Amino acid sequence: MRAHRHLKSILAGWRPAVFSFMDWGVFALRSYHYLLLSSRFFIESELTSRTWFNGIWLMMAFLVPMLFWFPGRRMNKGWFILLELLLGGSYYVNSVFHPDLASKADYLLPSLTMGYLMSKRTLWVIPAVTLIPFTFQTFLKSSWEQTLSIGTDNLLFCFIGIWVSFVAKAYHQKNEMAAEIEQQNKLLTLYAAEIENMTLLEERNRLSKELHDTLGHSFISLIMSLDATIALMDRKPAEVKERLIRLRELTEQNLDEMRSTVHEMGEEALSLKQKVEALVNRLREHTGIVLNVNLVGNEPPLRFEMQQTVLRVVQESFTNALKHGKASQLDLELQFSESMLHLIIRNNGKPISKLEYGFGLTTMKHRIEQWGGSLRVSSEEGITAMTQVRCEIPIKGVIGYDQN
Repeated sequence: MRAHRHLKSILAGWRPAVFSFMDWGVFALRSYHYLLLSSRFFIESELTSRTWFNGIWLMMAFLVPMLFWFPGRRMNKGWFILLELLLGGSYYVNSVFHPDLASKADYLLPSLTMGYLMSKRTLWVIPAVTLIPFTFQTFLKSSWEQTLSIGTDNLLFCFIGIWVSFVAKAYHQKNEMAAEIEQQNKLLTLYAAEIENMTLLEERNRLSKELHDTLGHSFISLIMSLDATIALMDRKPAEVKERLIRLRELTEQNLDEMRSTVHEMGEEALSLKQKVEALVNRLREHTGIVLNVNLVGNEPPLRFEMQQTVLRVVQESFTNALKHGKASQLDLELQFSESMLHLIIRNNGKPISKLEYGFGLTTMKHRIEQWGGSLRVSSEEGITAMTQVRCEIPIKGVIGYDQN
């Protein structure tokens, strides 16, 4: 939540930087238009009631629409456009009938302003600014070409305003995406560091438990036996000798256990193929079963936890084939494609009449699904019975892929 709020604050900061500049620029152009119109009143020699009326009209045309849109404060663009067209547009038409009211009779900059503020609900502005010149065509006795030219100029400036608005929005979206990507990269870096710390802590806890379980009890037994032996050293030397011989044997066993533990730790540096081959060789040595192995493809770096998951599937499949299926032949195929690990284990044992996932395979199925993979077991009867375990795990673009 904190990161999300931080992202929103970053994106909110980009908006004023882009739109504020554009808004004030367009506002300044519109103000310049009305400043030109009002400059005519400063050169009037006398102020008549008609002059006052037109001055108030012009002031209302400038100020009233700003009640609904002002840069950084009010954003009701629809009402601004409507009032601008009614007050400013009508004053523009009036100035055409009375040329002495305006320094220059045109409606280009207000057309640009309305185009800049236009939305889907105010698309009617486009024909409105185009048709304004036709309201005084008869009075000016202008040709259709001249009238159309004035309307086209208004339309052109309206589209310039639309283009300016589009550029501002595109720039804002670009900055918004850049800020979001930067924030996502920061989050990913943070999450990667947290995952690495959690992995190191988990591995440290696992090693401490291994050492505690395998060596702690043995050394306690050694200490207690040595204490008892020391107490008997003067009174029963023959028994002490027997105890020391047994303690030596126990020490050798502890040393073997420690070597076994260290060996298992060292196996973490082995590839999955090497671990599978070691597992297969041990099974052949102890059971004498026919076991065919086919290892295909180049193995990418895999997380230790994913390797252990695949090895547990192999062990569970071998155990079920020998224990329940009474199989005499096993076929194992481990294949690596560009983005997928495929594991297939077949045996010729007794087919499964009613397929049910036991505790072991159910646990493995859930662990594989956590990696985004799938585990399926099938069994067929026939001349040559066959039971097959098929496992597929994505190995690229997921947390199981070790890029280091």
